[in-house]
Amino acid sequence: MKSAVFASGSGTNFENLVKKGIPVSFLFTDKRDAKALARAEKLGITTYSFELKEFENKTAYETELLKLLAQYEIDFIVLAGYMKIVSPTLLQAYEGKIINIHPAFLPEFPGAHGIEDAWRAGVTESGVTIHYVDAGVDTGQIIAQRRVPILPNDTLETFEARIHEMEYLLYPEVLREILEK
Repeated sequence: MKSAVFASGSGTNFENLVKKGIPVSFLFTDKRDAKALARAEKLGITTYSFELKEFENKTAYETELLKLLAQYEIDFIVLAGYMKIVSPTLLQAYEGKIINIHPAFLPEFPGAHGIEDAWRAGVTESGVTIHYVDAGVDTGQIIAQRRVPILPNDTLETFEARIHEMEYLLYPEVLREILEK
């Protein structure tokens, strides 16, 4: 199966996936200045980038994405810090073939700030969730989850680092299993 990774920011999950041997046909970012682009260049991965504001609407934006995905005959989309809600245009074309990683134990703390939301809520643990993408925000079918405790001496930064460590372990493991099926 051929996969493409979509990211919006630093690209640490993307880089980890490539280094762990997950085959990636290309990286797409929705921000022309995303740090993930530099990571991809160092790894020798083809990149594409365009922004929603460059299009008339989200349908036109996602239609352009579909052209790119078709050009590479992409079977599977991997979201790794992609901070856009996937709309029906892309969802219908790739139903059941888009997965996301979320830095919280869903359904707890959905949305853009899962780690900070868990920290501020004062819970004793949160975690990492890998799920299929649907029309909701972090509501798709859960594929795998792992709990990460908040330790007594944790700061937000140390807790966040441990969440990311779990992401780096879990995501390639789950993707390898899915892509091999």
